[in-house]
Amino acid sequence: MLYSFHVYRGRKGEKKGFTWQDYRDLLIRAHIQLGGPIVLVWDNLRAHLMPPMQEFIEASKDWLTVFQLPSYAPDLNPQEGIWSLVKRTIGNLAAANLDQLARAVKRSLKQIQYRPHLIDACLAATGLIMDG
Repeated sequence: MLYSFHVYRGRKGEKKGFTWQDYRDLLIRAHIQLGGPIVLVWDNLRAHLMPPMQEFIEASKDWLTVFQLPSYAPDLNPQEGIWSLVKRTIGNLAAANLDQLARAVKRSLKQIQYRPHLIDACLAATGLIMDG
């Protein structure tokens, strides 16, 4: 499981979330780190559907395979299971500030990252298991 993290602090001119370029860069880093092809299951987030992102996907089809989820299908999105696990670990946290909350979320994601059986379970819950 590879991920990127963004904290929005509400500052003037600060981006609220990831752009298509951020997703592209994450995919490139993942491809370099993993050294092989990537199968991506994506929801219909606006940044995923931007024409430049679609052009990048088309240009990278030798190592990137994308499956687009239906418009509203949280039951098919493995990310929902991951966030459920994160919320369970920070559910009773009374964070003093945004930085403490961000650290707790990052720590939880890191713990999940090193427990492949949890990631497999989130994927299995979707019914999207690949053979092999």
